[in-house]
Amino acid sequence: MTRASRLVQREAERRFPVRVRIAVPPAGLGRQLALMHAWLDETCGADNWASAPAGTTGIVNDAIAFYFADTAFAHAFVARFCCGYRVETVAGSFLPRDEGPPPPRHAAAHKTP
Repeated sequence: MTRASRLVQREAERRFPVRVRIAVPPAGLGRQLALMHAWLDETCGADNWASAPAGTTGIVNDAIAFYFADTAFAHAFVARFCCGYRVETVAGSFLPRDEGPPPPRHAAAHKTP
């Protein structure tokens, strides 16, 4: 990790107590990262989350960390972007899913007699 990356990581860890570490696939996150940032801004607010490189020593881009002020946001993030009910991990990091979340299920209309 570069010196600037470590500085960003330290600042995020100082400001936000909750961390979710995501493994980056060999092909990268692609447009999934832009979707994650948009969702985080909309759901958490732009000032209530941060991200920083979380790679291991010598490997720069193998993981990314997302930091949250509240555990509820972290849980929502994992539920939305990680493998749903079956969260997969790679070396202690969550593995992001390739597809979007399952479509919402709507309850049947209820009529009172």
